[in-house]
Amino acid sequence: MRRQRSVTEMLLSIVLALEAFLVFFVTLVVFGLRELEPALAFGGGIALIAALAVASRLLRYSWGIWIGWALQVVLLATGFLVPLMFFIAACFIALWIFCVVRGRQIDQQKAEYLANNPSTPETPGDTQ
Repeated sequence: MRRQRSVTEMLLSIVLALEAFLVFFVTLVVFGLRELEPALAFGGGIALIAALAVASRLLRYSWGIWIGWALQVVLLATGFLVPLMFFIAACFIALWIFCVVRGRQIDQQKAEYLANNPSTPETPGDTQ
């Protein structure tokens, strides 16, 4: 049986996955503009993509969300290589903040609903 994921965890993992795709394309831009040596550009890009992937799996823990926050700062720092990334990273940080706040609100509402309605199945397909 699969572990029930929180809405916050699902939303934040989507944001990190989108950021991983973004970093892939930013890596190609950095390489194409010759901002860094190819080995450094691709090595850094692959490392950041791997960090985003690992962080998306760690979101089940409270400290995993803090790792996600740190990766938001790293994404913002890519603006020193490609200045447009300051704006793009700011948009992703705003999306991250929205998902943290709204995901926690939804999780709280779900917990309250389940506490008040104990006979209601937790998932629509759950008929135990």
